[in-house]
Amino acid sequence: MPGQFCVIAPDVKLGHDVTIHNFVNLYGCEIGDGTRVGSFVEIQKNARVGRYCKISSHSFICEGVTIEDEVFIGHGVTFINDKVPRATNSKGELQTEDDWKPVPVIVKRGASIGSGATILCGVTIGERAVVGAGAVVTRDVAADTTVIGNPASPRKR
Repeated sequence: MPGQFCVIAPDVKLGHDVTIHNFVNLYGCEIGDGTRVGSFVEIQKNARVGRYCKISSHSFICEGVTIEDEVFIGHGVTFINDKVPRATNSKGELQTEDDWKPVPVIVKRGASIGSGATILCGVTIGERAVVGAGAVVTRDVAADTTVIGNPASPRKR
């Protein structure tokens, strides 16, 4: 059920019992059953969020991101889908969708991403992996691994 002042485009596919809080912007995406989306979240077209996920407030899930089932996304998590972002093309004109292709990100089942983390494009975060708060993920994270820091690296025990 959507909160107040939400923008949910007609092309959004929502599963059963999805909870959407206030000030959320959704377009062209898919959100699975039982998922909760916090306030001030944007989920762009061609992004997929699985079943029973929790997307905390102020997070940004851009085109090309796939989040599998039972994933936790902390507050203010940012995903990036462009390796070389530019405002203009080689002709000096503002870029359009024809000027670049999003680079995908995959977050596997049961992973947790801490608040303030940034996930760069082209990475896979493995099943049940944990990304520490504020980490910057620049490469794949193996299943059942905890990473911290900038750039994110496995936590020493």
